[in-house]
Amino acid sequence: MAQYFALVQAYTALGIGIIIGLGAIGACIGIGIMGSKFLEAAGRQPELIPQLQKFMFLLAGLIDAAFLIGVGIAMFFGFANPLLSAVK
Repeated sequence: MAQYFALVQAYTALGIGIIIGLGAIGACIGIGIMGSKFLEAAGRQPELIPQLQKFMFLLAGLIDAAFLIGVGIAMFFGFANPLLSAVK
């Protein structure tokens, strides 16, 4: 029975690493692409910088929020793993 607990915990740890790692990579790539497009647009039309900047910060918050939701789900499985109750 103890080996099943250890197996569930090991797979959970692997899943947590994948969730957080892929979420961080996706958020970094998304913010990087968005930042580069903002700089391109600001270089083409400098008079639109305040409006573009407002939308850039809004989107950066949404991208980070999606990543943090993934971190929250991963921490839920890390600290209150509902899969362990299936092993009992």
